[in-house]
Amino acid sequence: MVKHAGGVLLPALRVEPEAGTPITIQLAGTLRNLILSGDLQPGERLPSTRTLAQDIGVSRTTVVNVYDQLTTEGIIESRVGAGAYVSDALEFRRPVELKLSNTKKENPGLKPRLANLSADASQQYSLRLPHPEHPLPFTTGIPAFDAFPMAQWARLSAEFLREPRDDVLRYPDSSGLLTLRQAIAVHLRANRGINCSPDEVFIFNGAQDAFNRIGMTLLDPDDAVWFENPGTIGARNSLITCGVRLIPVPLDGDGICVEDGLQLAPDFRMAFVTPAHQHPLGVTMSLKRRFELLRAAERAGAWIIEDDYVGEFHYSGRPPPTLKSVDEGGRVIYVGSFSKSLFPALRLGYLVAPPKLVETFHRIVSATVQGAPTHFQSIVARFIQEGHFAAHIRRMRKIYAERKHALIDAAVRHLDGLLTVKPTETGFQTYAELAPEFDEVEVARRAAERRIVVSPISRFSIVPVAQTGLILGFSAIPPPAIEAGAKALADLLRTMRAEQAR
Repeated sequence: MVKHAGGVLLPALRVEPEAGTPITIQLAGTLRNLILSGDLQPGERLPSTRTLAQDIGVSRTTVVNVYDQLTTEGIIESRVGAGAYVSDALEFRRPVELKLSNTKKENPGLKPRLANLSADASQQYSLRLPHPEHPLPFTTGIPAFDAFPMAQWARLSAEFLREPRDDVLRYPDSSGLLTLRQAIAVHLRANRGINCSPDEVFIFNGAQDAFNRIGMTLLDPDDAVWFENPGTIGARNSLITCGVRLIPVPLDGDGICVEDGLQLAPDFRMAFVTPAHQHPLGVTMSLKRRFELLRAAERAGAWIIEDDYVGEFHYSGRPPPTLKSVDEGGRVIYVGSFSKSLFPALRLGYLVAPPKLVETFHRIVSATVQGAPTHFQSIVARFIQEGHFAAHIRRMRKIYAERKHALIDAAVRHLDGLLTVKPTETGFQTYAELAPEFDEVEVARRAAERRIVVSPISRFSIVPVAQTGLILGFSAIPPPAIEAGAKALADLLRTMRAEQAR
């Protein structure tokens, strides 16, 4: 090994002429890393430019340029007549605990300190299912990508990008693009029976962002919130983040059991419900139960979040009214999303605030929210205004109805005696009751090994529930894949039954 007459040894310093990266950049980067990692200490003398150039086989000019660059960055310093040294200033800039050891091993005992609220919340989160690149049988919550009108979308996108630069590039309105809020208000009046003004509509980066904003605006830590049990995971996690006390309220054939909720927490501050298609059981809340819930909220001075995540997709007869449309006391905050009606990559959701909360929400979002991307907001607004949205919804209703029937028919043919699929007239998925000898969690685990996605009811439960079974999605799965998935699931269940019999 070469001995230096002056300066520290740098055996780890290497350059690769064939690497495609300029040698000056390679040398500066490697030397910078050695210094900042702590391998070279403040005050240590570096080899002379001539010596280092000879050691690593580069020109002296290259080394001079590297030293000049690192001197400019303040990493090394030159002392007249004495050479180059690691800057003494680094002793104060680099925290001792962040210096890396020679083995570059992390300290397994070092954990980040979280805020109390975040630390408590993270222990309660339920993980959401990953979304594969191509939906597998029976993935839930995904629209039919294969039926989306991309040509119309591309045209509307190009039209927006030809608008004046100020309109395309500026900060978006924190409450949402006015044209989109107007389009949503018109759509909700015509299709969901909600009489609202654009001023009551607020745009967010997805429904979950809206839930979080509602919680942060209206709830304090430890406030009691009625939550359907089992219930949707995304909203549950958003409310947990706000530090509230979730009250798991059971369900029956009419929806959330209001009487049980009153016994569990009569002083509730908010209730979260999915009336059109309860997630995950698929129950539609009866009109009688809706009025019970509204009366309870009025007496308690509580708010209600109505998550109408698939309200547009009803497959027979007229859809039931929204809770918002029969709310005369102004207690319901209606939340919708374009993730299901269009596609999830949009990350566009919205809420309709009761009149008494409109000023509050405008003040809060104007101070704390930068707004959703104007590009997507503008396209969706035009998509609705030109009639494409209504046409798309009508078309998708037919497709989803066909896929729902394909699932029920395949279940009758292949899963009889193993799994009973409950009929549904709304939504993207349905509940299936397992034969009593099967463990739902084990079935879901083993199905995943066969590339079948089924969710046990317990995934959605805050506390154990009487129902056991699986949630099967059909919206994103073409009929041939539904047929193949039903056969594969039946084969798995028969295998598991045979194993139990041995």
